[in-house]
Amino acid sequence: LKLGPAAVLHAIADQIVDNYLDVTEAFGQDIELMESSIFEPRSEVGAEQIYLMKREILELRHAVQPLVNPMRRLAEADYLRQVRPYFQDVNDHLTSVSERVTAFDELLTSLVDATLGKISLQQNVDVRKISSWIAIITVPTMVFGIYGTNFDNLPLKHWVLGYPAVLLVTAGICLALYRILKRNEWL
Repeated sequence: LKLGPAAVLHAIADQIVDNYLDVTEAFGQDIELMESSIFEPRSEVGAEQIYLMKREILELRHAVQPLVNPMRRLAEADYLRQVRPYFQDVNDHLTSVSERVTAFDELLTSLVDATLGKISLQQNVDVRKISSWIAIITVPTMVFGIYGTNFDNLPLKHWVLGYPAVLLVTAGICLALYRILKRNEWL
């Protein structure tokens, strides 16, 4: 208080910026946890969690950004020679907070991209599995659809072993398709 109102302003600004440092440290830990869980196999982190964190970072940016220019001017002010080093320290901390918030925002954008890529990859795997089963089911559907018609000129229709032969050939084709798709890791 002996240094005047500028010292009081410094104490308030220092307290606020120190709190911002604590908040950015907590965000850093949360983002590290989120990052490690995103790149973990079969993780359950969704894009909405990242968007929520990104929204909180945006709120922090809106709180920090308006202070940057005034704090820089106070740190460079000639008329505050006695407390200018203190304001320079606060300005350094505030600049650090601002840079970390920007880095967090960029990192979260990258994590959103990685999560969307992971979701897309999982959807591709699911589509391959569905397509494989559809390919297998298509064979008996087509064969029995043809043999279910009322036409009299169908191959093997009047042969005694025709029906079992059609069943065996259809089952063989389905089994061969299953093995090929399983070997190619589509199933």
